[in-house]
Amino acid sequence: MSPPSTVPLRKPATYQDLVALPEHLVGELIDGDLYASPRPASRHAKVSSVLGMDLGGAFQRGRGGPGGWWIVDEPELHFGKDVLVPDLAGWRRERMPTIPDVAFFELAPDWICEVLSPSTAKLDLVRKLPRYAREGVEHAWVVDPIHQTLEVFHQEKGRWVLMDAFAGDDRVRAPPFDAIELELGSLWLEATAT
Repeated sequence: MSPPSTVPLRKPATYQDLVALPEHLVGELIDGDLYASPRPASRHAKVSSVLGMDLGGAFQRGRGGPGGWWIVDEPELHFGKDVLVPDLAGWRRERMPTIPDVAFFELAPDWICEVLSPSTAKLDLVRKLPRYAREGVEHAWVVDPIHQTLEVFHQEKGRWVLMDAFAGDDRVRAPPFDAIELELGSLWLEATAT
């Protein structure tokens, strides 16, 4: 008779595992699980880039808008053992007067934006959004470039409440950036002739 076998326990991933990833991958840690994703494709990258330019000009630089924010592309956020990287994040300057010279942020942002990709949508919606709420992020935008939608959420008592949804070429005024109007159609890749 053979001795009973034991199944080794899975060792939780560490920050060193994340740092060891190849440079072309974005790494995140959630509950000890390491998630590695390739850099975004053009559809995703255009949404993030245009949105960052529009919001950064008006809210970070005060050009055509009120200023008062820091808008950062793909910041690394450390929430205890969780390491998250939203596509965009924003901090009100009254909470973070200057951007610290650091490799990662421990202060939760006031706003995050996740741009969905087929390979990361489940992670963004199911694993990351609850952690942003837990950490006190007040506003979340979820952009789906395939379906050309923007969902705007506000956090209340640790849960996300859908405030509004937009699609296609809508003109958008969405909290916390409702001081300016965004042209949603400018986020999407143009259809190519076949």
